[in-house]
Amino acid sequence: MPQVLTTNARILCPHGGLGTTIPLSPKWTVNGGFVAAEGDSGTLACFFVPLPCLGYQLKSMGLNATQLDGRKVILVTDFNQSFTGLPLVMTDSHQTLDQSTPAPVPAGQTAPPASPAMADLLSPIVTPPQQTVPFSISTTTTPVVVSFSMTTDHPLQWILTLINEPLKYNLDLTSGVPGAVVTPSGGSWTTPTLAITVTMTPAFVAALMVGKTHLFLTGVSQRGLSGHAEAIITVTP
Repeated sequence: MPQVLTTNARILCPHGGLGTTIPLSPKWTVNGGFVAAEGDSGTLACFFVPLPCLGYQLKSMGLNATQLDGRKVILVTDFNQSFTGLPLVMTDSHQTLDQSTPAPVPAGQTAPPASPAMADLLSPIVTPPQQTVPFSISTTTTPVVVSFSMTTDHPLQWILTLINEPLKYNLDLTSGVPGAVVTPSGGSWTTPTLAITVTMTPAFVAALMVGKTHLFLTGVSQRGLSGHAEAIITVTP
């Protein structure tokens, strides 16, 4: 079963930035590391220029009943994101036996076996289109289409994030925005295989300005494990 997350955990953003968790209730330790709970925040030593992943705030998926001062304890497999909307990879080294369930186990009884979805420890596979998508402001007059595919046996949700380098901003594209249509939209994932297509008008892409814009698609399983892929739109004059 999954481990609880501690301050000893290795937490990385997609750019390789190392995370440091700051617990609000530094009371429970495992191998010298404080156990993290929902609402704890952290910083990321991310050097991605010009829009680094500066930090994160931990959220529980509610997959176990353990609490710390009334807050849900974070599992290593709980899906979490940086402030820029990108997935975090979290690993911890301690050994634990977690028999907690969404509802407390009655006294004297053992925890029921994990469901197939909870026992699935394989991360979703997200496949990008061509790695680089070129666009010329002066000559390109057709929409830019970017298609991803995702697979997992136990799907839950997906998130599409735009990171714009020239203008230094991030944008959640999961439901689309004017000028960028996402099909299907909304982030729901119920079939083992799903294709996501982003269709952007020339005006939308030109407004990204000259430089690189990144599209990150993240797929999340019911266990909370994630996989992601990136496509880069290179805008030239």
